[in-house]
Amino acid sequence: MNRMKYVLVSWTRVAGLTAVALLTLGPVIWTVSTSFRAPAESFDLPPRIIPGHATTEAYHQVFAQIDVWLLALNSTLVTALIAVGQMITAGLAGYAFARLEFRFKKPLFGLVLATMMVPVQVTIVPVFLLLKPMGLTDTLLGLILPAWPTAFGTFLMRQYFLGMPKDLGEAALIDGAGPWRIFRSVYAPLATPGLAIIGVLAFNYHWNEFFRPLILETSPQNFTLPLGLVSLQGNLGTGSISVVLAGVVLSMIPAMAVFVIGQRPLREGITSAGVNR
Repeated sequence: MNRMKYVLVSWTRVAGLTAVALLTLGPVIWTVSTSFRAPAESFDLPPRIIPGHATTEAYHQVFAQIDVWLLALNSTLVTALIAVGQMITAGLAGYAFARLEFRFKKPLFGLVLATMMVPVQVTIVPVFLLLKPMGLTDTLLGLILPAWPTAFGTFLMRQYFLGMPKDLGEAALIDGAGPWRIFRSVYAPLATPGLAIIGVLAFNYHWNEFFRPLILETSPQNFTLPLGLVSLQGNLGTGSISVVLAGVVLSMIPAMAVFVIGQRPLREGITSAGVNR
């Protein structure tokens, strides 16, 4: 009886998780499926998951209408450099707030956390006014530099460093190491999983970012991939929704690849952070 109950509970759990997974992946499956359909099949009722006549014409149209390679290169440069920059700034700031003693540390940390409540729509105008005199508007560098400071990353790394043993830093201090050497040689290697979390999250967020590039970039050669895909919306007027969704699928591939590759560091970082705490 207990065995039957265990099997029933297990199958119920699997069925529930499968239903939730299908609901979550449903829009993605429909997007991929529609991108392989002919325009005439895009609005079939009832909708079919498997295209009747699968074709890659929509993908050819995407490459014909926009410079996918240039847009992807711009997005890769911007997101990769932002991810690396946030890992560096979050690591340094988190270590300073966790291990160093200086005046007004708690109020400054509170101010950093307060910036998390300010949406980017509020700060975009001051950022634009600061970048314009420096000649950084309509440049990729203008997208990268303002995104390096990260309040969430600073908070995450502070908590990460607080969970590490103080004895390690004290032993290095007795051996004559300074704060920078202690951070670089002792704590930074141990914080690699936490830094990986920040890098993966930053890459996925900024790869799909649309608002800041829309405001700061005006030249097509500086457009990122999400901004460049907007030019495909003209296909909606002709019923070629498959072309638009083909562009969406192409833009999803790098972010999904980074997430899949980064799953192990994410798990290790979350697990080790929980153990440390």
